[in-house]
Amino acid sequence: MRSETIAMSFLPSTSDCNLSGVGVLVTRAEHQATTLCRMIAARNGRAVRFPAVEIIDPADPQRVAEQLSHFADYQMAVFVSPNAVLWGIKQLPDQKIPPGVALATVGKRTAQTLAEAGYAVDVVPETSFDSEGLLATPELKDVAGKRILILRGNGGRELLADTLVERGATVDFVEVYQRRCPDTDPDPLIRRWRDDVDVVTVSSNILLDNLFTMLGEAGQPLLQQTPMIVISDRMRQHARELGCHEVYLSRSADEQDLFEAICLWAGNR
Repeated sequence: MRSETIAMSFLPSTSDCNLSGVGVLVTRAEHQATTLCRMIAARNGRAVRFPAVEIIDPADPQRVAEQLSHFADYQMAVFVSPNAVLWGIKQLPDQKIPPGVALATVGKRTAQTLAEAGYAVDVVPETSFDSEGLLATPELKDVAGKRILILRGNGGRELLADTLVERGATVDFVEVYQRRCPDTDPDPLIRRWRDDVDVVTVSSNILLDNLFTMLGEAGQPLLQQTPMIVISDRMRQHARELGCHEVYLSRSADEQDLFEAICLWAGNR
């Protein structure tokens, strides 16, 4: 496949997808990998699960509960990931989002997670499913004087908050979950890599960094030599800096978009 950008419009239908003999490394957290793995298996592919992140409760749940008790004081709440939705809601008073607060998400999967929990999403990017895409929406361009709460995990990019502050908003963070690198023995995966792994899917730079850490010196060359599908230009650049040779773009982190990217890569290899 010569192009490093996967053009989704070239794939007429995933019903034409045949992943027979294709091994796909799925690096999502264990509780978020099932849907993509089932889609791969349904097209005769081989999903190889290797979670590169663990999602756990926040370090100080009482402090988070105190922060979330003021949720209704904000004009807008931004959920940066599906985990921000899942962990945020379960730590809210009565496990319910108060009415009257506009809800925004960085991507489609996060918006879908909110919808599945029974909440309408007011702001979601239409094309670029990242902080830059959300900041380009009309609703986030005019935020002067507004109080905005960002629900996220530990760490993460500061671009969203910094830009909203520059636009006149008051911004607070609440870290509703923690991410940590799993302590998983990579040797079984490394031993079977050349037989089992044909393409790698990674949906965040944190996952990518963890994957390099987990594989260590013995596995990193294998990862660098294996085609990889990522979800943004920023991720693609980071993967290249880490020495990855073939890096392709999915339209977003949504399962369907990732699956279509896998199918298109497999059809053109």
